[in-house]
Amino acid sequence: MRIILLEMVENLGGPGDIVEVADGYARNYLIPRGLAQKATKAHMARLEEELNRRRRAADEALREAERLAEALEGVEVQLGARAGASGKLFGSVTAQDIAEAVEEKVGEKIDRRKIQLEEPIRDLGQREVILDLHADVKVPIAVAVVAED
Repeated sequence: MRIILLEMVENLGGPGDIVEVADGYARNYLIPRGLAQKATKAHMARLEEELNRRRRAADEALREAERLAEALEGVEVQLGARAGASGKLFGSVTAQDIAEAVEEKVGEKIDRRKIQLEEPIRDLGQREVILDLHADVKVPIAVAVVAED
């Protein structure tokens, strides 16, 4: 029987895949559990429509990431923090702090989870931080941590 998978099924495939399985396996296991549906013309048309919608959404997300990357090109943010004489911070600069500084400078909201920061910044200095806006769009920004008075 030909079926359309609705969920990830080990050794068969993922959502949207059309596979051929034994009739009993489809009728007694996959379909009752909501893991699959019969590959009828109506279901195939709905699947195609859903795939087209997802494709358009992915294209729109890529265009938005590219637009944001242009706005962030060459941006340098400066963050003030209290520090000791040795240059170590009393606390740290986090991805949230960087996201807020970028938003203030550029006027675009940046999700803190898009900032690739291995660990919080704990000392003064300048470093490059990568913003992972999309799987295909990554933008470096300069982050300078300076001592506050």
